[in-house]
Amino acid sequence: MVKRLNLATRAFGAEPGLPEVADLAAWIAEHRGTTADIITYQLDRSLAPQIPAGIMTPCAGGKFYADRILSAFSGIERREVTGELHVDLPGFIEDAAGIVVQRKGTWCALPAPHLLGISDRYYNNQNEWTDAICSAFRSLMRAMRDTGIAGHVLVCDHMEEAELAALSRQKVFFFAPATDRENLTCLMEHQQQVAVGKDQLRAVFELMNEYMLRKIFIMDPDPASIRLALSHLDPDQIAAGGYSSDGAGSYWQDLITSASYTR
Repeated sequence: MVKRLNLATRAFGAEPGLPEVADLAAWIAEHRGTTADIITYQLDRSLAPQIPAGIMTPCAGGKFYADRILSAFSGIERREVTGELHVDLPGFIEDAAGIVVQRKGTWCALPAPHLLGISDRYYNNQNEWTDAICSAFRSLMRAMRDTGIAGHVLVCDHMEEAELAALSRQKVFFFAPATDRENLTCLMEHQQQVAVGKDQLRAVFELMNEYMLRKIFIMDPDPASIRLALSHLDPDQIAAGGYSSDGAGSYWQDLITSASYTR
């Protein structure tokens, strides 16, 4: 008997890029009377296409949100730490409110601390610096969750053990758009859910001999990758993940289509 499996779908952020002047002008006209800037626009554009597409767990934000975080930090000049690190929270609260009004249960993607490219010229101690920046991240994430954000994706270019140890939580998901076995090993020591491309599935399954895996998100799945995952996991442990490089076009609708599997 032919059976159709419809995987759950989850977004891990998007990178909509800077707008054309005409697009920005039209958006401003639609949002007249609200406080907004380029990052507000990018947040909106990263999320808006996910909702009509039917993504089950949408996620606003992406690496572009680094500018908002850096502007909220005091004690940093030209990406160098020059004094005690503090974070100003009102901007994050406003952003969170603008996200949840579009869709309750939405997550928000932030660049992980190491992606900010900050050099420590003040603490002169790696442990103290890591404690300071991770404490600032916990504060801003807590403020956004208190405003209604369901959780946070931390977008990485590699896995930092110290960040994982300090920030791994039920409502924090570490995600690397491109990864390898070494980084997967580091990640799975702290997180029992992973999002990986099709080329990393076999590495994950091999690591299941050493680490607990509760769920895997296959990025942009195809029938072969879903079939492979089903040979190792139960259907409810498999979902489809998406991370749009431009946040536009038919990407999210295509993800919904690819999440349907006939067996």
